[in-house]
Amino acid sequence: MALTFAGLDIGSRSIALVRLREGQILEEKRLPTTFDPLRQIRTLLEKLEADRLIATGYGRGLVERMGLSLPVETLTEIKAHGLAARHLFPEARMVLDIGGQDTKAIGLTATGKVSRFEMNDRCAAGTGKFLEYTANIFQIPVEDFGAYALMGDTPPLINNMCTVFAETEATSLMAQGVRPENIALGLHLSIVRRTVGMLRRVGLESPLVFAGGVAHNPCIRVLLEKELKLEEGKTLCIPLNPDMSGALGAALWGQENEGKLAA
Repeated sequence: MALTFAGLDIGSRSIALVRLREGQILEEKRLPTTFDPLRQIRTLLEKLEADRLIATGYGRGLVERMGLSLPVETLTEIKAHGLAARHLFPEARMVLDIGGQDTKAIGLTATGKVSRFEMNDRCAAGTGKFLEYTANIFQIPVEDFGAYALMGDTPPLINNMCTVFAETEATSLMAQGVRPENIALGLHLSIVRRTVGMLRRVGLESPLVFAGGVAHNPCIRVLLEKELKLEEGKTLCIPLNPDMSGALGAALWGQENEGKLAA
């Protein structure tokens, strides 16, 4: 009988779980990380029906120390996102993952292996946390911030990507009479240009898969396509559930290494 693999991605903002059997997704679940990730992990794993658990994300070490009854392995986020991208989009040559507190640009070989990567995990600039913080300036839920920014038409240049100084700059622009929608658009554009710079340093190739929670933001998606100057008829490859990619990749790794794990 085929084994069932569970992938668990413990991120700074959310924890995602994917159950996989013979390449088919059986279940997807997600909870906010909160200030008690262990409790959230236990909630997600309650009554879990799986033969092996593969953990990834910044909190993957927590799972190894929980004393679970099923075998546990860990995997880096870079490998997990590479595997998920290649599974969902077989021609993928690059992955962009923008999560709650980091951004990853990952290059893939023609066979789907990770060839190179760059990761911003020391500063919230350009991440979901930055968007959440700046959305609060406008008193808009972060889920609606992208649509709000798309109502702008003349984005001002936002020079500083530090969350504190970005707020000061946005407030100053408001005082000068700049439309709030344009300021929001400028903030989104600053994120995108910073991100494209990271992609180019890694070695920009297409197809490019855009994953992570920020992939839900419509303004980031539109601006990325414009900045990357994608050819007519080509778009970013965005998973149906982009914030589940890490967990999916972890489960896929378990499946691919089933023989080694059994040994």
